[in-house]
This record gives sequence, C-alpha cells and structure tokens, in this order.
Amino acid sequence: MHILSEKDKDNIINIIDSIEKILKYTNDLDTIDKFEKDSKTIDAVLMNLIVIGESVSKFSDEFKDIYNEIDWKNIKGFRNIAVHDYFGVDIEEVWQILKNHIPKLHEYTKRIISVP
Repeated sequence: MHILSEKDKDNIINIIDSIEKILKYTNDLDTIDKFEKDSKTIDAVLMNLIVIGESVSKFSDEFKDIYNEIDWKNIKGFRNIAVHDYFGVDIEEVWQILKNHIPKLHEYTKRIISVP
C-alpha cells in the first residue's frame, strides 16, 4: 500500500476541487452548442483545467508510477496548450475532455484520496 506524501495529497485535493467546480459549472449544459455560447463558463472551465494540469505537474515521479491508470502527461500537455495558446484552444476538444475524461479523472482521484 502506498502512503501519499502531503504534497501529492494536496495536489489530489486541488484536482478534485477543480473537477467539482467544472461539474457544477457545466451541470446544465447538455450540448456543445450551449457550452460554446457561454463564454464565462468556458473561461471558468479552462481555468480549472489549467489548475488540474498544474497540480499534475507537481506530482512526484513515484506517485505517477504507482497511479498510472491516468495519462498524467496528456493532462499536463493540455495545460500547456491552454496557457500558451489560450485563444487557440479548440472548444470541441474541451467539450470532449468534459464529457469523456473529467468523470473518469474524478472517480480515479477520489479513489486515490480514500486510500488510507
């Protein structure tokens, strides 16, 4: 059994908090068309995706080796795109992340934090 370092635990908590904000902000948006028309929500979602990517970049190598069901590298890579090419971010890609990856990441991170 792996015991999380305080740093890794704090980063997991930050990720879960950001995911829960994203889920709250997008709860009533059931189509990409509604999402695309809501610039405040897009900005809020992107900021929280950036926070998630930043938190991922702070994980220890040991953590990433043990908890390897998630592609941490891609999460960090998206963060870099969002930060350095904010206006070039593809909203369709963000929508796919919201629908296909955020729920899985939420479930996985909550499982990690519940490990004693």
